[in-house]
Amino acid sequence: MKKIIYFILSLLLLGQTHVKAHEWKIDPIHSGVLFEIKHIYSTVRGHFTDFTGEVFFDPDNLEKSKFDFVVEVDSINTNIEKRDTDLRSNNFFAVNKYPVMTFKSSRVSHAGGNKYILEGKMTIKDVTKDMMLEFIYWAQKENPFNKNEMVAGFDTRFNINRFDFHVGDGKLYKMGGVGKDVDILVTLEVGRKK
Repeated sequence: MKKIIYFILSLLLLGQTHVKAHEWKIDPIHSGVLFEIKHIYSTVRGHFTDFTGEVFFDPDNLEKSKFDFVVEVDSINTNIEKRDTDLRSNNFFAVNKYPVMTFKSSRVSHAGGNKYILEGKMTIKDVTKDMMLEFIYWAQKENPFNKNEMVAGFDTRFNINRFDFHVGDGKLYKMGGVGKDVDILVTLEVGRKK
């Protein structure tokens, strides 16, 4: 009898290890990949209009949670076409050779309250770096516009040195024209069926 009980418990535990976290679909209209960088004294703001991602998140199943993203670099938009064309060129992002930026998560952990830590690898151009990003989980609730859907929200803010990813040759930075530190905001509204 003990063997049968042990076998059943083993099957139950084995089944739990394969339980996935909730899969969420990004709402592109209410999500964004935005950035800020200094230009002499002013702050230039921009965003990427084309990005996709896989979001699996459950605060009760962090082991199976993940956030993976692909950003189409050609979609950069700072509201000045001449500047955007330069950013796409070999002077900065070289989109013909490196059309996407990616983030591949490896671990999600709880940092207390509504704060979580996302670990993974970020690739921009020919450089891949380990990153540890803190993000806020704004909870989830029923979509007020669709009673059959749950909605959740996430925000992360972080800073990178663009030279670490070979974005720009430093000429404009040495002139005092364009900064090296880029502040990034990724804000997500995601949904799933109940």
